[in-house]
Amino acid sequence: QVQLVESGGGLVQAGGSLRLSCAVSGFTFSIYAMNWYRQAPGKERELVAGITSDGGAKYADSVKGRFTISRDNAKNTVYLQMNSVKPEDTAVYYCNADPPLRFMRDYWGQGTQVTVSS
Repeated sequence: QVQLVESGGGLVQAGGSLRLSCAVSGFTFSIYAMNWYRQAPGKERELVAGITSDGGAKYADSVKGRFTISRDNAKNTVYLQMNSVKPEDTAVYYCNADPPLRFMRDYWGQGTQVTVSS
């Protein structure tokens, strides 16, 4: 049974920090690229950060220099360290597993709410 369980969301003041975690099970984590998406009310879901199976990272321009994505293949977990958060970072954050081959499924977590107060 595939599971992606996000944690670490909550309420934080602008300028503060949060670390999101996504623990996965039920598939071979190490071969998947992993992504963090977010969706704010009334907006489309957007890619925040991604990390390849071998650790290469990419970021949306809006979070570059503030957020850091990392993964621990021994723990089947991907992280998103969020520093210097802004009110516009308020959203539901989703973990996504991006398969290495087209015929394989991708997977999503249930989301975790991040609210940044000004």
